[in-house]
Amino acid sequence: MFVFIIRRLMQMIPVVLGVILVVFLIMQMVPGDPAVLLAGESASKEQVAQLREQLGLNKPLLIQYVDYVKDVATGDLGTSVRSGRPVAEEIFTRLPVTVELAFWSILVTTVLGLIAGIISATKQYSISDVSIMVVALLGVSLPNFWLGLMLILAFAVNFQIFPVSGWGSFMHVVLPAITLGTAGAAIVARMTRSSMLEVISQDYIRTAKAKGVKETYIVYKHALKNALIPVITVVGLQFGALLGGTVLTETVFAINGLGRLIIDAIRMRDLPVVQGSILVVSIIFVIVNMFVDIAYRLLNKRVDLN
Repeated sequence: MFVFIIRRLMQMIPVVLGVILVVFLIMQMVPGDPAVLLAGESASKEQVAQLREQLGLNKPLLIQYVDYVKDVATGDLGTSVRSGRPVAEEIFTRLPVTVELAFWSILVTTVLGLIAGIISATKQYSISDVSIMVVALLGVSLPNFWLGLMLILAFAVNFQIFPVSGWGSFMHVVLPAITLGTAGAAIVARMTRSSMLEVISQDYIRTAKAKGVKETYIVYKHALKNALIPVITVVGLQFGALLGGTVLTETVFAINGLGRLIIDAIRMRDLPVVQGSILVVSIIFVIVNMFVDIAYRLLNKRVDLN
């Protein structure tokens, strides 16, 4: 296990370098000159040139990329051109809010998805099965920003149960977590149903039924454990999607998290903040996938991590 973790940590290095390169090139293709935007419309050409030199924007792209990679290796993500604060400080001020939102959303995704998938598989072709699959299809199809607006209209404006926006209490968490976790729950429900149906058709399940073992015991003790292995993969991938989805959800609910920071940084062409934020999200995603692989081993002893 220890060797596996060390190897996965080493594999993160080329992944992180690739992420930095892709984000760096994409941001270079965005129209507009950051130096002109920062200097303002009234700035002279000399002032713009001085600012460009100060930010290192007059260097060749390859040199800029190499310099940035060197800084990241020492833990320096740069300085925000908008606020003048260190990028790491900007990110880690907002990151706890986004991680908390992602945690509650993945909880919604996992709990709702598993319950719906198990009911659907054990009641195959029943009204419950068809209803759950229709709801799951809607959950996958609905854009989360639209769902968030509808939830605000229904439960915050009309019924006034939850606050419209902001962050700080459990009541602020409910609507954003449902908004962000619904699509993932639908995917997990469909995956759980498919996996459960495959497992409960196995010979050992039929043998257990023939011996008179209670169906509840068969489902939760024998079938669910084996059916969870592919579901864990989906949940791990959904966590990455949730981190990306926070960009829209935090904007809809006016939450000062990492997603909103990225949106503001893109508007202002604050390249260091954009690059640093995406880099941090990518590293979190890679670490989550490493824990998913470890969970494989805990659920199925036949999986060889080496």
